[in-house]
Amino acid sequence: MTSDTAHGATDATGIASAFADEVVTHAYTKLLSVPGIEGPVALITLDNGFDHTKPNSFGPAGLLAFDKALDEAFAANPAAIAVTGKPFIFAAGADLKGVPAVTRREQGVELGTLGHNVFRRLRDTSIPTFAFVNGLALGGGLEVGLHTHYRTVADNVPALGLPETMLGLVPGWGGTQLLPNIVGPDNAVTLILENPLNNGRTIKAKQAQALGYADVVLASADFLEQSLAWASKVLAGEIVPARPEIDRGAGWDAAMARAKALVAGKTRGFSPAAERAIELLELARTTDISDPESLSKGFDAETEALADLLMSDELRAGLYAFDLVNKRAKRPAGAPDKSLARKISGVGIVGAGLMASQLALLFVRQLKVPVILTDIDQDRIDKGVGYVHTEIDKLQGKGRLSPDAANRLKALVTGSLDKAAFAKTDFVIEAVFENMDVKKQVFSELEQHITPETILATNTSSLSITEMASGLQHPERVVGFHFFNPVAVLPLLEVIRGEKTDDATLATAFATAKSLKKSAVLCGDKPGFVFNRLVTRTLGEVMTAVDEGTPFEVADNAVGALGMPMSPFTLLALVGPAVALHTGETLQAAYPDRFVSSPGLEALVEARKPGVWSYADGQQVVDPEVAALWPQGDSPSTAEEVLERTRRAFAEEIAIMLDEGVVAAPEDIDLCLILGGGFAFWNGGITPYLDRTGTSEAVNGKRFLAPGVADVA
Repeated sequence: MTSDTAHGATDATGIASAFADEVVTHAYTKLLSVPGIEGPVALITLDNGFDHTKPNSFGPAGLLAFDKALDEAFAANPAAIAVTGKPFIFAAGADLKGVPAVTRREQGVELGTLGHNVFRRLRDTSIPTFAFVNGLALGGGLEVGLHTHYRTVADNVPALGLPETMLGLVPGWGGTQLLPNIVGPDNAVTLILENPLNNGRTIKAKQAQALGYADVVLASADFLEQSLAWASKVLAGEIVPARPEIDRGAGWDAAMARAKALVAGKTRGFSPAAERAIELLELARTTDISDPESLSKGFDAETEALADLLMSDELRAGLYAFDLVNKRAKRPAGAPDKSLARKISGVGIVGAGLMASQLALLFVRQLKVPVILTDIDQDRIDKGVGYVHTEIDKLQGKGRLSPDAANRLKALVTGSLDKAAFAKTDFVIEAVFENMDVKKQVFSELEQHITPETILATNTSSLSITEMASGLQHPERVVGFHFFNPVAVLPLLEVIRGEKTDDATLATAFATAKSLKKSAVLCGDKPGFVFNRLVTRTLGEVMTAVDEGTPFEVADNAVGALGMPMSPFTLLALVGPAVALHTGETLQAAYPDRFVSSPGLEALVEARKPGVWSYADGQQVVDPEVAALWPQGDSPSTAEEVLERTRRAFAEEIAIMLDEGVVAAPEDIDLCLILGGGFAFWNGGITPYLDRTGTSEAVNGKRFLAPGVADVA
């Protein structure tokens, strides 16, 4: 081990200019007398001076403040050093606001080196060090704990994780080298690759303990006191936390094989960060974390990767996407003043099928108001209500609801054949068959039973809100409220304003979306709105290529660079060919010059085939019956040609949508694709990718976004 008082870093002049607006996380050292411990415990508290809504983060100044606090701690010759955070927050990682101002690779090297030099002081000392993780710990915050010798975690910590690869980075302050050598390579793959690439999934305290990050989980009410008491037992030798033996042979091989398969499936090789993470995890196999020299080699490799990625367009696009999801989504462009919103005290749902039942579950769980389902017969209603009750029982079984809470929710969900039961509702949403005449009839019948102020919402995915409201006594209270399937998973909600939709209705729709914990985007009343219009256009290009003679496999695998979470024909099977055909027909009627029918898709639907692929012996192959029924020409395209035509289609359609005013800005297009369909952060949704490939200018004569907004200027 190195000298206990060795300094980490004392200068950050090269990188500081990029972080001129850094909200500095200060570090305060306090000496504590703890029963059972001879000598003081130096407790370092990280605190940026704000409440929990602005988490602690590490920029250059914050790292230097932490370094100074460590100087003070070591100078006291303590029995132990512990690090904790402000209430509810340990640390959320690196301060990424300064990244767009990083213009030289050398600045990235400096930032990586600074973080390593400061954090590793906690590891390279003979003085026992502890992390008392009292709140949210992400990225660099989690890495602080990895550098300490022992870790306690409060039982109410809402999120722990290493989200870097989702954004376009790698854990760059020790995570890739320390984590696999502490929790094992397979658990490290879960935290560094699997969770981030699954929409930034995080873990809670008990999971952190199960994976091996937390040595112990302690009650939050007196967490600091319990952590100090636990530390005293560790120092006395009464507790010896388990340290698993790391399998550097077959176990590491298996973990790396899983990592490569996972990354190939999730990114198809288009995420530089994920590829670098695999390389660093493989390097960690030979890193001895008890040997400072060996550790330095691993940390140097991390720093080089960090510096390269900081200068990549993919990272800048990832940060742009992160900003959209965490800021723009919370302040929807064009939403009326929230003071206009009406209170919702009862919800009606027309339809009791799977989509309607999912909606009922969401409304009752989040709003906790009476929810009434109706359908054409009692059996359907009973099935819909039964679905909701069963899902609530499952939540209770998992410990996410108490028995009393589950019973209260189930009592709120009822069904009725008579729409007169909707008289006491404030918000009614229809989720019936995607047919204009059917939907208009439903709304006409509802108007006979509800008050003039009751909102009439439609879950249509492509039909005109204006036409649906025509003929009603109060068309001003009709609004599009388009959810994505599965309802519980996908956060996007397209809110569509018809020609006569008033501000009170729209404000209520946005307020309800927020209460449902959905991210709403205001869309103009144009066929397909945003997500379905763009995906249908793209899918149409792929199917047209197949119609022309391109092999299914070539066309389907050609567009991985677009960052879609699944291939076009996999998506087709998920949404269903009949649904895709119906949406396509709606768009063809509106835009016949750009949306064309696919004879192959029509044949697929007529034959009632669920999709293109069949699966035998774990292999994906074209269903022979589909190959026989799908008419193909003799003009095949290469994969490069298919990708180019889909890129150009995206660029053209987005430009037209912006001209039509479907959304306020390109950012809303990207937000819809990210939240509605899981489009890749490393592409920033889609418009940054179209800009950096030159497609935007080639098709439209200009970029969608200004240079530097989502790329390296």
